Amino acid sequence: MAPLVEQRLNVAPNTTIPITIQAEIRLKVESHDSPRPTKADPFLESDRALLADGEKKDLLSVAARSDLTESIGTVLSGTQLTTLSQQQLDELALLVSERGVVFLRQQDFHPDDQVRALQRLGELHKGSTTRHDSAPARLTLEQQDQWHSDASFERNPPSYSLLNVEDTPEFGGDAAWVSQYGLYDELSAHMKGFLQGLHAVHSSQDGSSPVISHHPAVRTHPVTGLKALNVTPGFVTGFAELKKKESDNLLGYLSNQIDSEIQHIVRWKWEPGCAVIWDNRCTAYRAIPSTYAGRRTSARTAIVGEKPYLNPESESRAERAQRYAKQEEDERERLAIQKRYNNTPLRRILAQQVLGMRRRFLSPPS
Repeated sequence: MAPLVEQRLNVAPNTTIPITIQAEIRLKVESHDSPRPTKADPFLESDRALLADGEKKDLLSVAARSDLTESIGTVLSGTQLTTLSQQQLDELALLVSERGVVFLRQQDFHPDDQVRALQRLGELHKGSTTRHDSAPARLTLEQQDQWHSDASFERNPPSYSLLNVEDTPEFGGDAAWVSQYGLYDELSAHMKGFLQGLHAVHSSQDGSSPVISHHPAVRTHPVTGLKALNVTPGFVTGFAELKKKESDNLLGYLSNQIDSEIQHIVRWKWEPGCAVIWDNRCTAYRAIPSTYAGRRTSARTAIVGEKPYLNPESESRAERAQRYAKQEEDERERLAIQKRYNNTPLRRILAQQVLGMRRRFLSPPS
């Protein structure tokens, strides 16, 4: 194949922007020493969840928690989002970072209240491909039937998204979220290592002027410190270090994995007054295609997040669970050894002697 034709295979449709960068080119880019200092990411250490109490005592004192699956999804009952204190809201953000998505039923607030509530968690996201004012974006979500994370094609994609459903048909139009913590855990060790060396090409695929960013295919969550897959078919068009055929096959495999790992998916039936907040850094979302009468309208607000990054020293959710289980086992073994040691005949004799000496020294003189 002629070089020009081969190059065209790696260009995004209707643009002159390449969707892949060959490995030798990336080596030159990464070795380039820019005279300008690298700017610190202002959002990396500003997540309010980092200030929360790990046990979430304040939040759970006003809300009842019910986990929907082992991997993802929690319902909070008996509280209004707009009445939460700052500490309770911080703990809610931590719960969302851990569980991926949290649902709140029977919410009663105006869209302006929605903005004010989420703004307490950080800077509001305004999007780079659409115009928004301070009000939440009004959405009809029937077309969002591909797995995606909100605006993942931006340099600083949203961290938390809040969706408040205003009206919905009697049936149909359900939504689903998948845990990217769980998807990463399901990969083999060799596949995990391979993906950690890749950058996914996220594109808004918006006509002739798409927004395109290269983000790590595996990212580290700044709050939980856990690794999560960072690839969704909704916005990812390929991998920067791979040729197009390799890229397409890998993307197809990961897309099929999302649908097949159903233990990491939670499905939700909408109802009026339902609000849901999720973390785009560890989940992907989609609307379930269906035919029904009426429309589902909602208002969405999002918070600007950090630029995705990978810390190679971070661990997966399964690795952390194994580490905690090993620590508990080691502690039980230590206590068992200590108990056996303290119960030997010599230790019993010494303990009796020490007790007798204490009695003699503490008893009043006759």
